[in-house]
Amino acid sequence: MAIVFWGIAALLVALVHQRLDAASPVMSVAIEVMAIVAMAAIYIRIVSPEATLDHALFVGTTWVLLAIAAEIIMTASSGRQWFALLGSPAHGGLRCVLLIAWVIAPALFASHRN
Repeated sequence: MAIVFWGIAALLVALVHQRLDAASPVMSVAIEVMAIVAMAAIYIRIVSPEATLDHALFVGTTWVLLAIAAEIIMTASSGRQWFALLGSPAHGGLRCVLLIAWVIAPALFASHRN
């Protein structure tokens, strides 16, 4: 189920990136982070309400690795660079925000007992 919720989050992030990134990269990243956090909250509440911090960080790590893999696959198959899920390297700080959001979003809603 973590992959299903990542897929929904990735679709939302890609759509926001497509619509807003050229006009306002900061606004685009802010909305993308909100989409990631919202999907993480739904995942934890519905699928794994008793998730520990370890579980949530594992899911977050999986999500960022899936985002990296998706960008590599899209770049390789399209023949041009594709940065919709992690942001453009031209905006390094915003890219870091997205990378961190993918990793820690599930942990924001996890139980703090291990």
